[in-house]
Amino acid sequence: MNYWLIKSEPDVFSIADLRKVKQEPWSGVRNYQARNFMWRDMREGDLALFYHSNASPPGVVGVAKVASEPYPDPTQFDPVSEYFDEKATAEKPRWWLVDFSFESEFSQMVTLDMMRGEQKLEGMIVLQKGTRLSITPVVKKHFDKIVKLGK
Repeated sequence: MNYWLIKSEPDVFSIADLRKVKQEPWSGVRNYQARNFMWRDMREGDLALFYHSNASPPGVVGVAKVASEPYPDPTQFDPVSEYFDEKATAEKPRWWLVDFSFESEFSQMVTLDMMRGEQKLEGMIVLQKGTRLSITPVVKKHFDKIVKLGK
């Protein structure tokens, strides 16, 4: 099993939204490295820390589960979508996604500042300066520590 951190702005799509809909395609990712994580590395059943970004404060608010195998992001083919990609074709898609399902919501947010203050989380990609990726891999010991802090 792999572990991940996925970011979403809470006013766009929050952990509460995921809880309500139960499962959601993680569409609109337009960074090649983040796309490759979904396309090549994520597997159904992997777990992800759900991080509210561009929030005050930002932090991890729960856990989601990879609920599908990778498939082409349909927004790349929709000319009215903000994520339309004129170079993408059905025969040769450029953007891939997975679905995420709701797993749990923390009783308290594990804020970015809390994570920075935890020596046991040293080395997490989200804590490195200049890291803006919306999807990053997480090692199991970091995943477990953040889940413990959130409960």
